[in-house]
Amino acid sequence: MLSAIDREFAPLQTALNLRAQRQQLLSANIANANTPGYKAVDLDFSAAYKAALSGRQPGGMPLTTEQPRQLAGNVAPAGADFVAYQVGNAVRLDGNSVDMNREQAAFQKNSIQYEADLTFLTGKIKTLTSAITGN
Repeated sequence: MLSAIDREFAPLQTALNLRAQRQQLLSANIANANTPGYKAVDLDFSAAYKAALSGRQPGGMPLTTEQPRQLAGNVAPAGADFVAYQVGNAVRLDGNSVDMNREQAAFQKNSIQYEADLTFLTGKIKTLTSAITGN
């Protein structure tokens, strides 16, 4: 059972984890812009976030726990079920489907959203610290 503090921070932690995962995917797309046959992928952040908040577990292999102090989890990252090939991108003659304009814009937007989530988390921590210390 989650503590009140864990419940308070869980949505922000989930958002930050999913945004970091999406950033890795977008970075890989940019890095492979000239790789023949590479197909651009992306994370459906909204669907992954809703699923994570509803408690739906990813389709990865569950980890077995044998002791009460071990943490249960999954091998697959939280958004793994929501990573898919991008649709609508033109495929070049070499089979590559990376659209650099789209990737750079998505990368920048995701970075800004990550920073906003981090700023919001910092604000919550400051508020909690202030409430605890009485300042």
